[in-house]
Amino acid sequence: MLTFEKFNEARNVLREVILETSLVYSKSFSQQIGNDVWFKSENMQLTGAYKIRGALYKVSKLTPAQREKGLITSSAGNHAQGLGFASQYYKAKATIVMPETTPLVKVNNTKSYGVNVILAGNIYDDAYIHAMNLANENGYEFVHPFNDLDIAAGQGTLVFEILDKLPETTIILVPVGGGGLIAGVATLAKMLKPNIKVIGVEPSGAACVKTSLKEKKVTSLQKVETIADGVAVRTPGEIVFPYIQKYVDDIITIDDKELVEVFLDMMEKHKMIVENAGLLSVAALRYLDVKYEKIVALLSGGNMDVITISSLVQHGLRSRGRVFTFSVRLPDRPGELHRISGIIARERGNIIELRHNQFVDINRNSDKGTELVVTLEAFGHEHKNSIMTSLSQEGYKPFVL
Repeated sequence: MLTFEKFNEARNVLREVILETSLVYSKSFSQQIGNDVWFKSENMQLTGAYKIRGALYKVSKLTPAQREKGLITSSAGNHAQGLGFASQYYKAKATIVMPETTPLVKVNNTKSYGVNVILAGNIYDDAYIHAMNLANENGYEFVHPFNDLDIAAGQGTLVFEILDKLPETTIILVPVGGGGLIAGVATLAKMLKPNIKVIGVEPSGAACVKTSLKEKKVTSLQKVETIADGVAVRTPGEIVFPYIQKYVDDIITIDDKELVEVFLDMMEKHKMIVENAGLLSVAALRYLDVKYEKIVALLSGGNMDVITISSLVQHGLRSRGRVFTFSVRLPDRPGELHRISGIIARERGNIIELRHNQFVDINRNSDKGTELVVTLEAFGHEHKNSIMTSLSQEGYKPFVL
């Protein structure tokens, strides 16, 4: 069972190895929602995520004989790195099976711990089946990423740190995948402070825990589809599910597009890199129908590759109208490009990229014989609309791409 003694033992095992991550007060989010908001920055943890807590405690509980057999797990990335660190710390060999869609940074970081990495399947559940087959064939000790009470106890230790630093916490928001993290967090939080609320947050495209709670039994989704790869799980853990049923107050679901905008907020306002799964708790803040509460949103990880970061930044800027592209057809005559750029300059738009194609139409004498495609930086949708209106008033017919 998940007992206070188990949580305390886990804390004692971990405290000499891992970081006690900071609680970061967010003035901007606090003002937006009318509550005091702090972030528990597990994105700054060793291995870049909270997963090291459960993995390290679990491996500490294994016998030397179990470690000698070799360890194996399946993971979308963060548990992989946690177990990689733990196996290195306890001098055990480990094999990690990861989905083929796992970001390259997580694959390479996992390999850096000297473990054997195998890529199999498109989502976590595919990797899990492959890992279990290898465990059965080779006698490896399987270390489950979430469906294990030792793992849940290790993850839950972050509650000690939250309530030590902010005992007046009234709500904890927790990203949810297979359920190990929220089972540990909710159970220990209620032990230490029975009136505290623990709210899970899932992507709407992978809401296996919310579905299971509704059905009152562990239920598998037909498919999962989310950019939050760290929580792209089809079936929650049956061992941890009773703790979720008993101690979790609510589950909020978040659409992927909301994670894109929150990513931009975290970069610009807090200078933090937080992976999509870790942003779930931040995105959920605006769905809380409360005021004057003291809320801790758990940033569960920060392992992202540069390509994904670049894509999120661009999509976030475009969704807010701060970058946009328009196309306009022009007559092929001297001065037209200068006239267009003058209108943009007058409206204080900043040109990022410009493509001028004189061969879009075989009739060079046509009033629409040339195509101009311009990418601009603007202050937002209102400014974008003002630029487009000015172009239209000058006789052009631009349209946003």
